This record gives sequence, C-alpha cells and structure tokens, in this order.
Amino acid sequence: MPNEKLQVASGNGNSDARPGGLDALLRAASEGGASSIRPVEKWDPPYCGDIGMAIRRDGTWHYQGSPIGRIALVKLFASILRKDDDGRTYLVTPAEKVDVQVEDAPFLAVEMAVEGEGQAQRLTFRTNLDDVVTVDAEHPLRFAPSGPDGGLKPYVLVRGRLEALCTRAVYAELVELAVAGDVGGEEVGVWSGGVWWGMG
Repeated sequence: MPNEKLQVASGNGNSDARPGGLDALLRAASEGGASSIRPVEKWDPPYCGDIGMAIRRDGTWHYQGSPIGRIALVKLFASILRKDDDGRTYLVTPAEKVDVQVEDAPFLAVEMAVEGEGQAQRLTFRTNLDDVVTVDAEHPLRFAPSGPDGGLKPYVLVRGRLEALCTRAVYAELVELAVAGDVGGEEVGVWSGGVWWGMG
C-alpha cells in the first residue's frame, strides 16, 4: 500500500498537499480487503475539504491533476465513495469526508448481458470497476438528454446515489432491444426486472 500511495502523490510533483488526508483515506479504504464496499451511508464524519480527487467523463480517476493508473487503488477509493443529497460526491471514512469532482457519472457501464425476453427480460451491467448490477426497481435505468443533438445518455443506479453511465457500445445494444411501451405507442424503452424503462 505505501507504494500505491507514492504512485498517486508523486505523479504530479506535489505530494505535500494534504498528505495526512490521503494517507488516512488509503488506510480506511484498505481495511477489509480491496473489493469490500463499506457502510458509507451510515457514517457521518466532518467535512475536511478538497484534496484534488476527480473522476473524469471517461471514468479515469485523478489525484491533483494526475491520473491514478492502478486499478486496485481506484477500486479501493470507489469502495468509500458516496453521493449525498446535496448533489456532491465524497470519499468517506468514519473520521472524515473529502470532495470528489465528478464530470458526469462516477462509473461506466461497459458490458451488458441479456437474459430472457419480453417482460421477463433481465439486463445486467458490469461497470469499469467490476460492479455487477441487474436493472430492477432497486437499480433503475434512466435516460437523460445528452445535449443539443437530441440524443440520450443511459444511466443505471449502482448503489446509494451512485450511477454508471452506459458507454456508446452498450447504449447501441440497448437501442436494439427497444420496444414500444404500449401497442401502438410512440415511446420506446426496454424491459428489465419486470419494469418497462422508457427512453423518453
């Protein structure tokens, strides 16, 4: 773990910015193993500011402007990620929480599996950090406008308020599965988990 910390901090030549905060986050994230998701929703630590963590639109994590190249380290940080009802995203431990600037969504849905068909269809997504989520009432799928071109961006809820944005390839697969919600209806969508998810 010390080597992973060094890689994050030394990549930008500015390892003096809040080193104690980063050390504490690394220690908290590493407790319980790399793949464990901590009970971050139950923690209520004080806000401790911004240490320069960011998640870019393409899913890459950055610390003080430099990309974090080790996927194991990114997964550690993702295990203590939380989006609060103020709309902001944080890294959270029992002792502190710090800002994470998120350009779009914290995760990307990079792969989709389809089981069944019609109303019995189930759509399961794998994220860029290997979370696996099946679309249902607890993990809704939503489609948001993507800009002036009139396109759509699909998001699936992973946990808490954290969503994964579907990549273009996955979106193309969703479009192929789209059906009308009602006979003769104009709006199309996809079935999963017994729910029809309209594309708007």
